[in-house]
Amino acid sequence: MQRISQLREFVEPWDRLTREVEDLQTLIEMGIEEDDDSVEGEIQEGLQAARATLGQLEMATVLGGEHDRSNAILSVNAGAGGTEACDWAEMLLRMYSMWAEGRRLKFDVVDSVPGEGAGFRNVTAHVIGAYAYGYLKAEVGVHRLVRISPFDANKRRHTSFAAVDVVPEIDDSIEVDIRPDDLRVDTFRSSGAGGQHVNKTDSAVRITHLPTGIIVSCQNERSQHSNRRTAMSILRAKLYELERQKRKDEINALRGDQGNIEWGNQIRSYVLQPYMMVKDHRTDVEIGDAMGVLNGNLDELIQAYLQSSAGREGE
Repeated sequence: MQRISQLREFVEPWDRLTREVEDLQTLIEMGIEEDDDSVEGEIQEGLQAARATLGQLEMATVLGGEHDRSNAILSVNAGAGGTEACDWAEMLLRMYSMWAEGRRLKFDVVDSVPGEGAGFRNVTAHVIGAYAYGYLKAEVGVHRLVRISPFDANKRRHTSFAAVDVVPEIDDSIEVDIRPDDLRVDTFRSSGAGGQHVNKTDSAVRITHLPTGIIVSCQNERSQHSNRRTAMSILRAKLYELERQKRKDEINALRGDQGNIEWGNQIRSYVLQPYMMVKDHRTDVEIGDAMGVLNGNLDELIQAYLQSSAGREGE
């Protein structure tokens, strides 16, 4: 029944679009027969909406990966550069939050480490909704910002880096072997401004997976039990992704070196000075409205990468 429901969700939007286009075609024919140009505005509006719907449906065909429909766990880590880099990490978090809001996805910050004076040293968010991982996987890599620093009294231009990582949330149908003996669980008080209860009890949870050294924590809930459950979910996702990446690396080693995303080898540059532009170095897509991108208008960049990625996989 779950599979039937998924297939129905895929087919029904195409059926609706077909009916809408057929209605527009009928309207056009009626306007021609009756020599009535008063319907032109309605036709243009309908065509514009149909094109937008078609673009969304075409993206759904690209997002056919094993976990593309899953929720996502997104992490942003500031690079070297102190306050400047930490502020850039917070700007990226805000960008993804606004993008998620525009797509009606739930965006919850589950853990954060404040930066020196501003922003975040690192921050983790849980993005909930259909295709959250499918879209956000396009954002994995190093992001570079060039701007006049608001923290520099001499108003000099600074370059900052932050790394974005995204893994799919793994549902209970996928087994991830986690031995209790391999875990160290620590509790502590929330460091955030969480009100009277959060900061006065040891409700925050930090879990260390000893064999891999992976550390996850959660402090956004008032209940220690809820925070532990969320932290375990993140740990399962990270361990699953680690194993998946190992297999991918083994295959790539057989194919030969295809290049890795490394610190300083940015996937995207956001330039606010001396001109305004965002450029994705993987697809060469350039957008002049840099502030619009930072306000969450990421779809053009994400779609271009996913379509080019799908094209490479099909070759």
